[in-house]
Amino acid sequence: MSRDASNPDYSVDDLLEIMRKLRDPEGGCPWDLEQTFDTIVPHTIEEAYEVDEAIRHGDMESLKDELGDLMFQVVFHAQMAKEANHFTFADVINAISGKMVRRHPHVFGDATIETADAQIAAWETQKAKERQKKADKHGKTASVLDGVSISLPSLLRAVKLQKRAARVGFDWPETACVLDKMQEEAAELVEEYKKGTDKERLKEEFGDLLFVMANLARHMDIDPEEALRDGNAKFERRFHRIEALLAEAGKEPSQSSLEEMDRLWDQAKAEEKQRA
Repeated sequence: MSRDASNPDYSVDDLLEIMRKLRDPEGGCPWDLEQTFDTIVPHTIEEAYEVDEAIRHGDMESLKDELGDLMFQVVFHAQMAKEANHFTFADVINAISGKMVRRHPHVFGDATIETADAQIAAWETQKAKERQKKADKHGKTASVLDGVSISLPSLLRAVKLQKRAARVGFDWPETACVLDKMQEEAAELVEEYKKGTDKERLKEEFGDLLFVMANLARHMDIDPEEALRDGNAKFERRFHRIEALLAEAGKEPSQSSLEEMDRLWDQAKAEEKQRA
């Protein structure tokens, strides 16, 4: 493969060849050669988040680049798998293509699905069959909780676990029940803190409260990750405003008092309400 990088017209095959050459022990890139699945996966996760960021900003030029970066991660993993005789990039393509065909019989077969809700139900039924098949292969009993990745952000994973349990009837009947449970868990955390309980016990109670909060978000049809992301953004905006107001007075936060910064926080909050 020889192309001018300043005037590219590359194909997927070219990308696979680029990756192969980067990993070639004879003349490849030293950094790429040192990588393993474990060392690359943090970059894979980071690239997925950068795709998310580009979409949130509505930046299609960045999205094009970030999708390419994410695709390169897939190619990187596939090349390492090929070297270890696990599978190839073609196997990855075959696997996902077959999965999409199986899970959309109304598009690629004779099944009839009228609504999006019916499609979701059919999708979950197919996934359950696939989980059962995988469990049978390993001589295990399938669980409705199988397949919820432990690598997901914890709040997102909590919601997914709760959704799975809800499908078989293990769920609060109404949101008010979850609100009651939230107050109960919060009270238990306060009680343990006042008792001077050890850190591990406090962590357990704190985890129980967060899990209930994730459940409450699900019942209120709120994405807890998005809600916390928005909360982070709000904090950043208001703290940046505090810094700006202090700078106008020739000061930095480290030269201010908590009382002064609290007052400026309230000012920043009031300014946002006026603009709303």
